[in-house]
Amino acid sequence: MRESLLTIPVNEVFEPKEGCPFCRMRDTVENHICEYIMGAAMMEPDVRTETNALGFCHRHYNNLLGQKNRLSLGLMLNSHLEKVRGEIFTKKGILDALKKDKRTSSAAKYDRTCFVCSKVEWGMNHMVKTFFALFRDEDYFKTLFGEQEFICMPHYAWIRGISPDFLKKGAELSTFLNALDELVGNYAAELNRDVGEFCDSFDYRNARKLHTPEMEHVRSSVNRSIYFLTGRPPNQER
Repeated sequence: MRESLLTIPVNEVFEPKEGCPFCRMRDTVENHICEYIMGAAMMEPDVRTETNALGFCHRHYNNLLGQKNRLSLGLMLNSHLEKVRGEIFTKKGILDALKKDKRTSSAAKYDRTCFVCSKVEWGMNHMVKTFFALFRDEDYFKTLFGEQEFICMPHYAWIRGISPDFLKKGAELSTFLNALDELVGNYAAELNRDVGEFCDSFDYRNARKLHTPEMEHVRSSVNRSIYFLTGRPPNQER
């Protein structure tokens, strides 16, 4: 497959061989969307209609605050709050008294929707098509995939679940699943050993052993395990 605008971003997230490549893919899309929404797109009617309706999750409000453009965020918040008020608090009708849960259900949905999350999902779904095409057609990419440090559990479950939609049943799918299971299984076993050694280091017989330079992989094992299991380093908001 010739390098193109589709393959370059996928190759770039797999080249570092550090952490989970699908987390890097997500973070890349996430950052682009946040930059986009805080720029000129903020005033596009179609975009504002969506942000008014969906709002943002806690993580992505933090991302938008990090863009250092509070006026753009303030304008979006103002129109989103108007939408919330209009839908939940100012609508009155003859049937409202009979629909006791109407306001509850309307309010609850705003905790489950996020403009950035919806666009990240869309972007990831497009990039993953190129990922599977590269794995299927390019030997160098199979090697690159096998050299990754790990795939986090949320992305392992996601990529494993959708793989039959992109790869033919039989050798093609089996090759991918075997490579995926080996990569993730080996890392899970490594983490298990390292966390076990971390726990053992608190035994008085192993006093001060944890603080030696060669024990860095053990000292970091708790944080690495959280990243592996959740798809986010422990110092990041979900």
